[in-house]
Amino acid sequence: MKLASLKSTSRDGSLIIVSSDLKRYSEVGDVAPTMQYALENWHQLERALVDAYEGLQCGNERPEFDFQAALDQGKVAAPLPRTHQWLDGSAYLSHVERVRRARNDKVPESFYHDPLMYQGGGDSMLGARDDIVVASEDWGVDLEGEVGVITGDVKMGATPAEASEAVRLVVLINDISFRKLIPPELAKGFGFVNSKGLNSLSPVAVTPDELGNAWNDQKGAGKLDYRLVCHVREQWFGNPNAADDMTFSLFELIAHAAKTRELKAGTLIGSGTISNQDLATGYACIMEKRLVEQVELGAAQTDFLKFGESISIDMFDHHGDTIFGAIKQKLVKLEA
Repeated sequence: MKLASLKSTSRDGSLIIVSSDLKRYSEVGDVAPTMQYALENWHQLERALVDAYEGLQCGNERPEFDFQAALDQGKVAAPLPRTHQWLDGSAYLSHVERVRRARNDKVPESFYHDPLMYQGGGDSMLGARDDIVVASEDWGVDLEGEVGVITGDVKMGATPAEASEAVRLVVLINDISFRKLIPPELAKGFGFVNSKGLNSLSPVAVTPDELGNAWNDQKGAGKLDYRLVCHVREQWFGNPNAADDMTFSLFELIAHAAKTRELKAGTLIGSGTISNQDLATGYACIMEKRLVEQVELGAAQTDFLKFGESISIDMFDHHGDTIFGAIKQKLVKLEA
């Protein structure tokens, strides 16, 4: 299935079913009013949602609407407009290694067997066409292209295999970061608060079965074997493969998060910035490119985002069709 949410008077939006080609949608409020409601009652509602999705694919009595028009008009919210828990990992150690190398530091050995993860603010998620609104471009505004999973309930101490059974949906994430606010904040010894903006999610979330062998292929279960295509300022920026060089799968990240507590339905877990060892694949964040420039050229040359500039994040299947729809956002100054 492909699911999305429309903006509404409710902070949780209104759940809709979207056709596989992302052209049409139908409302399913009679089955589940919101994504969160569907996630909390997944086993009871899944069959009805699948029936609605298959009906939309084949033609049914439910009214159909133009999804692309709704998306372009800014009516589409994040698939999960808010979540009770947002946890972001750092599964691509090529990204971490480049950050450390720029500091003349090495990656601690523990990073290779114990995942990095932080807990962020999940009370509001941006839609895929919502502007990135900030007070100052001097914050060093950056994109971070990621793959994420939305879970059902996960028991404390779940193994990666058990965690795999809890994955309900897969999404793309733009984990917006304010790079120049990060060093002083981390120096305090706690974690990210001011240095992380609201995240944005892809227009639709998809069930793992829609991803076929790319989700559980020879590169490992819980890894998505497609390229994340990123553009910055309307120029190609990178297309790293989301399965290559991924030290920890999304199943392992879920299990790590559930080590000491239960995870409730609607938990969103991110992969961290997608990064490949092969520099020819480009980048999914500006900071990483700046770090490579710093090492290879002696100084960073690529600027962070300025007001009016745009980014896009997308992923395509082997037929060249978008899977989740594109995240397309522009940096806008907060009005006084």
